[in-house]
Amino acid sequence: MQELRLPELVEKESIANFTFKNETHFQVNPQLRKKLKDATGLGNLEKVKFQIDFLADSGPKSVQTTIWATGSQFICLKGGLWIPISKIIDIKYI
Repeated sequence: MQELRLPELVEKESIANFTFKNETHFQVNPQLRKKLKDATGLGNLEKVKFQIDFLADSGPKSVQTTIWATGSQFICLKGGLWIPISKIIDIKYI
């Protein structure tokens, strides 16, 4: 299992520049799917922001934003930005 370092806080717009090709193995929060569903609802209804910690090929990153949609493999952020769910370490209410 890969040891994760602290994520670098990035601007939401920079996500378009990240790649997610490397195979990764890390401990996934067992409640992640439920948390994503709840965060999507709060993002759409109340514009509530969450901190999303994820693993890009360049290392761990963190972004603070709303989640607009959650699919089976990706989440969608405002501006049509996508993060693979398999690369999300955790999300937290901020």
